[in-house]
Amino acid sequence: MTDSLALRERRAFCDLAQVLGPDAPTLCEGWDAQDLVAHLLVRERDPISSLGNVVPPLSGLTERAMARRRDKPFETQVETLRSPSPPLRLLPPLDRLINTFELVVHHEDLRRGQPDWSPRALAPEDVDLLWSQLSRGGAFFGRGLPVPTVVRRADTGATATMRKGEDPVTVTGDVVELVLFLFGRSATHGLVFEGPDARVAELRAADLGV
Repeated sequence: MTDSLALRERRAFCDLAQVLGPDAPTLCEGWDAQDLVAHLLVRERDPISSLGNVVPPLSGLTERAMARRRDKPFETQVETLRSPSPPLRLLPPLDRLINTFELVVHHEDLRRGQPDWSPRALAPEDVDLLWSQLSRGGAFFGRGLPVPTVVRRADTGATATMRKGEDPVTVTGDVVELVLFLFGRSATHGLVFEGPDARVAELRAADLGV
């Protein structure tokens, strides 16, 4: 059986982290590679502490858990991250559900944090998987959008509504670039925005950080 996209992105992230080292910059403001590895480990292996990622009053709990991870050798932490946690190894569908976007986005956070980054081409079946999850999860992925928004695949022309409403802004681009945009990443490539000028400006200025 072919490894899932989540597993392959996990391994690619870890390979790159080992090459770049703990101090490598990322797209996550204020975080280096070591912070990003700590975040992923706390999220996956310490679910109680990771609640601070979604419940602001508990943010201190998450920060302390990340600090404990950062105090351990970077290489050891990367090797721990290389394999899913035991529950996720037993439940591969759950790993795919919760980690496909997470690992694609954070792999790109690390890749595009470097000055010489360039877009990469995923296999067509991986792009289709991302699009399927994105288009079915429009209500979730579009929850922070300030204006009605439709995303459109540059390769096929397929569209998906992220936030309903009249006179939407349509954002066209490669699927990975659309995902990164919806996750609030600024280092995107080739996106085209069409719609009412004021709404386009509001969308482009919005803080969509996830």
